[in-house]
Amino acid sequence: MEKIKMITPLVEMDGDEMTRILWKMIKDELLNPFIELNIDYYDLGLKYRNETNDQVTIDSAEATKKYGVAVKCATITPNAARMPEYNLKEMYKSPNGTIRAILDGTVFRAPIIVKGIEPLVKNWKKPITIARHAYGDVYRASEMRIPGAGKAEIVFTAEDGSVTKELIHDFKGPGIVQGMHNLTDSIESFARSCFNFALDIKQDLWFATKDTISKKYDHTFKDIFQDMYDAEYDDKFKAAGIEYFYTLIDDAVARVMRSEGGYIWACKNYDGDVMSDMVATAFGSLAMMTSVLVSPQGYYEYEAAHGTVQRHYYKHLKGEETSTNSVATIFAWTGALRKRGELDGNKELGVFADKLDAACIKTIEAGKMTKDLALITSIPDVAVLNSYDFIKAIRATLEEML
Repeated sequence: MEKIKMITPLVEMDGDEMTRILWKMIKDELLNPFIELNIDYYDLGLKYRNETNDQVTIDSAEATKKYGVAVKCATITPNAARMPEYNLKEMYKSPNGTIRAILDGTVFRAPIIVKGIEPLVKNWKKPITIARHAYGDVYRASEMRIPGAGKAEIVFTAEDGSVTKELIHDFKGPGIVQGMHNLTDSIESFARSCFNFALDIKQDLWFATKDTISKKYDHTFKDIFQDMYDAEYDDKFKAAGIEYFYTLIDDAVARVMRSEGGYIWACKNYDGDVMSDMVATAFGSLAMMTSVLVSPQGYYEYEAAHGTVQRHYYKHLKGEETSTNSVATIFAWTGALRKRGELDGNKELGVFADKLDAACIKTIEAGKMTKDLALITSIPDVAVLNSYDFIKAIRATLEEML
């Protein structure tokens, strides 16, 4: 078949360790034979980030602003042990965090549903997409150990010098204290990204906080969402046949567990951190979880929800065989290609992305899968394939469908 042509470049962000190995396999076996890729390439591998003092990460985010769509391989966020391993100049920040800050985006994570990989919650039939507000709260909190008796206060000093104080606690003995913050602009961007993404994929949007207890902090989130919905999105949601629904976080958890799925669940930072792992595990595997960063301006960056699969990479370096699940990484590519095709009016690209997604699912449902899925599947007599043979099996399925 003639290769599919791309109109506008797609930003490609290469990554680290085993996912970098899979990345090349996916391009060689599943993309280059069928698509004339038009790529703006950035190497976000830790070695090159170190060489460029992490400027390459900033450049890749700015390129995403320019072209609108990016696909990213998993990357290392270095800790102390990585410093000598990669001879790093400094302990660089998370590339995801840097990109997220530049794009002002919200992360949406959703499971990939496959027959034979049944959710632990038996009534879940459709994906539950977690939207996490990845700014502030406990992740940017200031903390203090209180040594003994005394008053702890929140103090705000305005630019004009006026001071406002709020008592946290009058300590009679040792304790601890924590101060959190958030930004109105960030919450508004989070809300807008959630509303736009719900319209994009035509699914209901749920949002939950604990506004009955946190009458200023959490209530501000609730008010911003509601005000924006009433002013800008009510008519659009009704026209799309979808609903915006607010409830308390504990009620939301109960509703989620009783539901069939099929909606977006918007969460504050900590809630989203916890619930995304709960949803991923309950649906079967973090290796079967997609992730897309969506900005309120309409920029999209797709990646797998999992990390670089370090343990498999070290086995690979020793020449040992690995059976690494590449499905979420493949779906990162198909998500980006589909969005690129949608924005460019390139239907061929979108059709190909749909067929590659279907080929992945069909291959697994035919009993050909990696070891992680073989351990949890209800499909009998499965063939456990190594990393490369699994991708080759997907290619064979894809070629039958084209």
